[in-house]
Parts: sequence; structure tokens; C-alpha cells
Amino acid sequence: MASRTRRHKAPQGARDGSRRRVPMRLLLPCLVLVALMAMLMLRGYVHSEILADHRIRPEAATDKVPEKILDGGPVIDTRGGRTESLRIPDHRLVLTFDDGPDPQWTPKVLDVLKEHHAHAVFFVTGTMASRYPALVRRMVDEGHEIGLHTFNHPDLSYQSKKRIDWELSTNQLALTGAAGIRTSLFRPPYSSFADAMDNKSWPVTRYIGSRGYITVVNNTDSEDWKKPGVAEIIRRATPHHGKGAIVLMHDSGGDRHQTVQALDTFLPTLQKQGYTFGNLTEALDAPSAHTEVTGASLWTGRAWILLVSASDAVTGVLVVLLAVVGTLVIGRFVLMLVLSAAHARRVRGRGFRWGPAVTGPVSVLVPAYNEAKCIENTVRSLTASEHPVEVIVIDDGSSDGTARIVEAMGLPGVRVIRQLNAGKPAALNRGLANARYDIVVMMDGDTVFEPATVRELVQPFGDPRVGAVAGNAKVGNRDSMIGAWQHIEYVMGFNLDRRMYDMLRCMPTIPGAVGAFRRTALERVGGMSEDTLAEDTDITMALHRDGWRVVYAENARAWTEAPESVQQLWSQRYRWSYGTMQAIWKHRRAVLEKGPSGRFGRVGLPLVSLFMVVAPLLAPLIDVFLLYGVVFGRTEQTIVAWLGVLALQFVCAAYAFRLDRERMTHLISLPLQQILYRQLMYVVLLQSWITALTGGRLRWQKLRRTGAVEAPGGPVPRQRTRTSSSDRRPVG
Repeated sequence: MASRTRRHKAPQGARDGSRRRVPMRLLLPCLVLVALMAMLMLRGYVHSEILADHRIRPEAATDKVPEKILDGGPVIDTRGGRTESLRIPDHRLVLTFDDGPDPQWTPKVLDVLKEHHAHAVFFVTGTMASRYPALVRRMVDEGHEIGLHTFNHPDLSYQSKKRIDWELSTNQLALTGAAGIRTSLFRPPYSSFADAMDNKSWPVTRYIGSRGYITVVNNTDSEDWKKPGVAEIIRRATPHHGKGAIVLMHDSGGDRHQTVQALDTFLPTLQKQGYTFGNLTEALDAPSAHTEVTGASLWTGRAWILLVSASDAVTGVLVVLLAVVGTLVIGRFVLMLVLSAAHARRVRGRGFRWGPAVTGPVSVLVPAYNEAKCIENTVRSLTASEHPVEVIVIDDGSSDGTARIVEAMGLPGVRVIRQLNAGKPAALNRGLANARYDIVVMMDGDTVFEPATVRELVQPFGDPRVGAVAGNAKVGNRDSMIGAWQHIEYVMGFNLDRRMYDMLRCMPTIPGAVGAFRRTALERVGGMSEDTLAEDTDITMALHRDGWRVVYAENARAWTEAPESVQQLWSQRYRWSYGTMQAIWKHRRAVLEKGPSGRFGRVGLPLVSLFMVVAPLLAPLIDVFLLYGVVFGRTEQTIVAWLGVLALQFVCAAYAFRLDRERMTHLISLPLQQILYRQLMYVVLLQSWITALTGGRLRWQKLRRTGAVEAPGGPVPRQRTRTSSSDRRPVG
């Protein structure tokens, strides 16, 4: 999994400007995201009836409805221009069930029908048939008839012909996928007796007939949906004087235990009275309403059912992952708040000392590659240090005169070491070999220190157990939106984390912008490694495994220039994420180590994996389900839940800002950071996962700098033009 930080020759397409293919590591995350969103949209579409129109039209005039329809039976046939009305013969009952299938009540209804050797007609909706295809297949296998009840259960008198066709065809698609059949039976939602047909519903009935369907209403309503009691359901469902009837019942839409109990009494009672319970076509001695589907139409239906099932499965997994990430996020927030408060009380307590004051000089290593825009500010900030330092600038093959700028400054105590471009770890090891002192401070070439930074950074070395110290990296260019978002991230996500990890004694990373090391500790673990792109995380984990303590110095502030464009931010975080994964993988055996040196493996490595890799990867599920809930669910409750999470994040952020003595004004952009910035970080992390899993190699990328960052109260930086595109080369 490790990858060397070497420069690679740019591909021909990049040099000559020709068209390049989208890298798989970019294409695959996009395809994964599109697929997941499609699954969620399909699930919401089928489950939440997002396109449903639940308006119910009031009664209208009936003067345009033929008398023989109003006075006729419950079966209306307008196919081929006919206007016929059919009645059910005496002593024949056709039980009909609307709105199913339901996973709880439909099987119980089917069990009762099977026990009493009765058949029925189930008018299914497309949404329910798509979700529970096995129940539809069972209905057909046990000899029952199926009818359409539209896909989304709208009042069709409000709908256009195009929408009616869509309701019918999609309902048939679900039926075909579930049972391999089509049906010619149809029942309009919100329908009643034939004499309730009016001037609004009659044109719909005629149009339905022109599409090849027989409209089935009812003439005996059990009103079981009112739950009036078992006896009352039976009374209302029983026809008078041996008349035939179509009985309306429901197997979905709520609690149907009264319907099931009523059936168990109703069926044997009326069978003893000479009634038969058959399908509609059996009662009318007509051909079956079912037609077997074959060929492409059958496979299209099956594909629909497969996609709906897949969307349910994917959503179920995402819900579990959402619960996991919710637990991780809340757990992390609680840990950060509790442990960071404890850390602040400890290090700010009266009389707290790490040990004897560290006053001896230290070596400061500044690896630099094409840092002409920043290097002067960096070096001058070091020479203004309140602590004695020697400054070693390691020029890693710069082509912009970085080394000449430092040499021209002619400052005492500042040395320049030149080398061919070999990478940042090699530059740091070169500097370490030339350092004079036992304590070594490392920083980036685009960072500036406050006068007290070095002094504050090295005081923890008064404790001989301390092998490294992490400083407090601050975003200097925070005036832009992207800069403000990174400022929030640095204060809340990094420094609050470091306080927590310090208390747990498993600090995962010494930031490259501001960190200090005991030289003997570095030498014991072999110095800076080129095995990963996150050499700072790699060396920190190595020190833990060697038994050293790694701590956080909150007052050792360094001001760094954060990326100012989405592209630069993407490049930086992609490298960080991928390098962190490499470091975790490299030190995975730490979980098996015992003794004090194994604490990081037992505590730190699992926490780093959960909080820095797994949780950030899953965190956008909160926003995904926010969108899902707003579109398909209970909008108000969803928004309230999301605002609750945002409020928790705001509390943590405000507390972190208070600990760092930062102004709260930048937290105004926190909601946008959570909505936009986090999604970018998610895609970057997903891309890093794919690169790691596919064995891809990632190069260093040089970020464009302006040299405009300075420490508060520091020297005014010289105004320079922006780095040209030719300077955007690897740091290492």
C-alpha cells in the first residue's frame, strides 16, 4: 500500500494539451455516488408516493352518465365503444381487497381464504406490488385474480390522459415483474357504487375502457376501513335475499385484524347458506382476466422488481451505516468536549509544568521546494524567535531561486543546504543529519512562527518521556470562504482532536507545519520515512510504537497558507487522506503489540481509523438522508433533526474557538461548510479509498502560494506576484 514520493514524468496528453480520459479513481466515485442517489430516489419514489395526488373530488352532476350505468351492476365494460353493465349472479360473492399487498395483513387474508377454499380479487397498487412481489406471486399461484388500482392511488378525475396511462402502465410493469402476467381488471381509487358515477368520473371510465380494461366498482361495502367491529363488518358485507355481490374489503392501509377475523367467520357462514366465493371471471363465466407475459416485456418487469428490491436493500444498509456514523459523530463530539476541557484544565492549571524549563538552543528544519513567494517571511519569523535557534533551510532542487533568496538575506544562524529533488522526507533527513542540537523543530516553507512559538513548542521536552510535540497550526488566509471553512476545520477538527488524543495518549499526527522532535527518538525509529505520503503521520505512529509520548502544545502557534481554490484543496486533502490510509496500513500490526508501546495500537489506531477514515466517509449520509427526508419523508421532522446535528457541531466549534481564543464571527459560515465543504471532503476520501484498494499511486502536488501570510504582529510580507503554473511541481 505504500507509495514513494517521487516525481513522475507528466503523461503525453498533459504536455501537449490533448484530450485525456477521466481517471478511474475519479470516475468510479462519481459512478458510485450517482448509483447510490439513484437507488435512494427509486426507493423514495416507490415507498413515499412522491408523485401521488391525494386530492379527492367532490360529487358532480350525473346528467351525462347513461342511465343503464347508474342503474346497472358493479362491472362496467366500455371496451371497443361498448357501454355495458354487468351484475353478479345470485348466490355468488366476489370478495375484493384494495390497496395491497401488505406484508403483515395480506398473508393472513390469503391464509383464511385458502383454509375455506375461497378465491378473491386483489386490486393492487403499483407501489405495494413493487415492494412485495412475492405476495403477488402467491395470489396468482393460489388461484386469485389480480386487478390494477393505479400506481400511486390518485383520483383519476383530476389527472390527464397521459398521467392515467402512466398510472396504468407502471402498475402493469410491477405486476408483470412480480407474477409474469397482465390483467384487464381495474378499480379506480376512491370509487364507490355504480350509481355514484358522475360527469367527472364517467369520461375516465370510458377512457379506461378504450385502453382495454374492465372497470370494477362494488355494490356491497364492508366499510372495514372504519374498524367498526367484526360483527358489523360481517353484517355490512352480507347481501340480502341471496343476491350476488362484489364485496369491498381492504388488506392494506392500516390495522386489518378485524377484517381477518370477520373473514374467518363470514366465509363458512355464507358457504353454508349456499354462496360460492370465486374470482370475478368465474362468477361471470368469462375468460380469465390474466394474460401471460413473455419476451422483452417480462424481462423489463423483472428488472423493475430487481431494481426496487436493490434500492430497498441499499437503503437498509445505508440506514444501518447512518446509525453507525451517528453514534461515531456523537461519541466523538462527547469525547472531544470532555477530554479537551480536561486537557485545558490540566495545561492551564496553576503550577503546571512539563518538567525543568527547556532553554537550550534548538535546530529548526525548513524543507523548501519552489517557495520563493514564502520563504523570506518564514525565515524572518524564525530569526525573531524568543528562543535560541539555528535555522536550516533544505532546498530540495528548487528552480525558482528559493536558496538564493535565503542566502541573500545574510541572516546569522541561518544555513542553506542544497540537494537534488528527492522529496520532503529526504530533505528532512538531510537537515536532521546536519542539525547541531538534540531538539529539532520541523516546519513547512510556507509557514510563519510567532516569536514565542519555538519556546512554547519545546517546553514539553522537560519530560524525558516526550518524544515529539504537536503545535497549533492556524490558517493565515482565512478571509475567503474556502479559507474560513479551513479555519473552522483547523480549530475544531484538528486542534480539538489533538487535545482529545493528547489526553488519550495516542496523538496520531505531528503537523508538518509546526512540530518538534527529540533527535534521539527520531534516530531510534530510523528518521523520516518515504513509505507514505503522510510522513508526519507515519513518524508519529512510529514514535508511539517505540514507546515515546507525543503531546500537544496549544500556545505554539504557526500560521500557514491554506489552499485558496477547490482544485488545490482537493489535491492537498487527497494526498492527506491517502497518506493517512497508508500510515494506518503500515502500522496495522500495532494492534497486536503489548506493553506501554502497544497502547497506540489498542486505543489510538482504532480511534484514528474510526474518526479519520470511517466516520468522515460515512458522515455525508446525514446530508443525504436530509435531502431524502425533505423530498420523500416528513420534511419538518427531518429539518429539525438536521438542525439538531448542526447545533451540536456548532457547540463543539464554539467551544473550540473559545479554547483557541478565536473570534466567533467565522462560525457564520459553519452551515455552508457542513453542506458544501463536507461533501467535497467526502468525495476526496472516497477517491482515496478507491486509489488505495486498486493499488493506485499518488504523486505529490505543489500548491500555489502567494506569500501573503504573516504572524500577528510580524513583519509585513513583501508583495509578490502569484506563482506561475510552471512552478506547480512536486514537493517531493
